Amino acid sequence: MSATKFLAGFLVGGAIGAIAGILLAPKSGEETRALIADTARDTLRRADETVKEIQSKADDVVSDMQRKGDELRDKLQDLINQQKGANQEA
Repeated sequence: MSATKFLAGFLVGGAIGAIAGILLAPKSGEETRALIADTARDTLRRADETVKEIQSKADDVVSDMQRKGDELRDKLQDLINQQKGANQEA
């Protein structure tokens, strides 16, 4: 299972659990609505933080892959140049 799916499931499950707990708690409608609004804002904030963290990690992975690709390209170019030099000497 990918980390993204796990985090999405975790956030959705947490939100559902929080809302169920709020709705089943013995409070007035006004208090319940305020609590739901606060919970929704908190969930959105956490989801935004999670998305930013995932984006940052993805950017790091892409940068690392680019660096490794550049290194591989340079090594291949060196091998090609060495082979050309060996063929010219022969």
